[in-house]
Amino acid sequence: MFGACTLVFVRSRQQIEAEIRQRFGLVARAPQLELVERTLGGKSSLGIMPTGGGKSLTFQASALLLPGTVVVVSPLISLMRDQAGRLGRVLRVARLDSTLDRDEARDTLRALAVGELDLLYVAPERLANERFRAALGRTSVAALAVDEAHCISAWGHDFRPDYLRLPLLLADLGHPPFWP
Repeated sequence: MFGACTLVFVRSRQQIEAEIRQRFGLVARAPQLELVERTLGGKSSLGIMPTGGGKSLTFQASALLLPGTVVVVSPLISLMRDQAGRLGRVLRVARLDSTLDRDEARDTLRALAVGELDLLYVAPERLANERFRAALGRTSVAALAVDEAHCISAWGHDFRPDYLRLPLLLADLGHPPFWP
C-alpha cells in the first residue's frame, strides 16, 4: 500500500537543495530551505508565505529527510487528497479523513503505528480520536505541521474547535518541531 522510501541524512543546505531538486524536481528558495534546516535541527518555526509560495514543500522535504513521521493537520480534504496523491512516488504518505472507509482508515492507522509512513495528513477532528492518538503513541513523530493555518483565524474562534487539542498533542508527543 505504501511505497518504499530511503532515509537520507543531510548535513548542509546544499545537500537539502540537492535532495529537493532530485526527489521533488523543484528548486527550493531560501525561506523554504531555512524552514527545513530549522526542522532538521529540532526547532519549531512559523512559515508565512503567499499562496503558492511553497509552504507545503517545507514539511514534505522534512518528511523525506527526517526519521519518523511528519503529521500535517489540514482542514481541507481536497488539499490532503491532492498532496497525498502527488507525493506517493516520493514519500510513504497517507491521509486520515472522513472520506476513507473503515478498512482504509484501519490500514492507515496500522501503517502509522508500525512506522511505515513518512508523512500523514489528518483532519483536525482526528486529534480527538483515541485510536489515532494511540497509533501516534506507538510511532516516532518527527514533526507536526498545521497547513492552511490562516483558516483558523479567518473563520473565527469556533472554526474546527479540535484545533484547540494541538497543545495537548504536542505535549503528548514530547514537543517535536512544530509549524503553526
